[in-house]
Amino acid sequence: MTKAQNVDPSEIKKFEEMASRWWDLEGEFKPLHQINPLRLNYVLEKADGLFGKKVLDVGCGGGILAESMAKEGATVTGLDMGKEPLEVARLHALETGTKLTYIQSTIEDHAAENAGTYDVVTCMEMLEHVPDPLSVIRSCAALVKPGGHVFFSTLNRNIKSYLFAIVGAEKLLKIVPEGTHDHEKFIKPAEMMKMIDQTDLTEMGITGLHYNPL
Repeated sequence: MTKAQNVDPSEIKKFEEMASRWWDLEGEFKPLHQINPLRLNYVLEKADGLFGKKVLDVGCGGGILAESMAKEGATVTGLDMGKEPLEVARLHALETGTKLTYIQSTIEDHAAENAGTYDVVTCMEMLEHVPDPLSVIRSCAALVKPGGHVFFSTLNRNIKSYLFAIVGAEKLLKIVPEGTHDHEKFIKPAEMMKMIDQTDLTEMGITGLHYNPL
């Protein structure tokens, strides 16, 4: 597998089918809308604000986080491999008058042409959807400027995440379609840190987030 092929077609298809409902606050992406203020505030705090900074949102989907960062005064680029989610993101940005750029590309290809470009790189709930998460982490490390910030968020592989994300959210409450998540692809914090240690990144902090769908 080459870096340019670090994509799971079934994952792309899954999110393309849900793309039209990305900005439905009561739809499948309700959890992302609910936790987005927490994510944004965390990034703002740790990065000492975003105004005037160049920001890359990896796996941006329909643009929930990307738009909110652009509204903080950042120059934002949203990156995703899903055509339909990106079209939804562009349309929503147009409707809200939010200025940002969306690109359909793998993170690996983008890193090959834009090394050291961004002050801030965010990669939220994306690592568990690709065949090679380490490749994504390395590319994020390559894209950030020296002294910049990279933020990763992923689902922890434990019994609690299985009960809440799979059994609760998918099977019982039907918040998201069955098959949205693959528990085996969830990443434990220790595994995450081991991958980060294989880059030039330095850990500045790790924070847990518990989402209760009830």
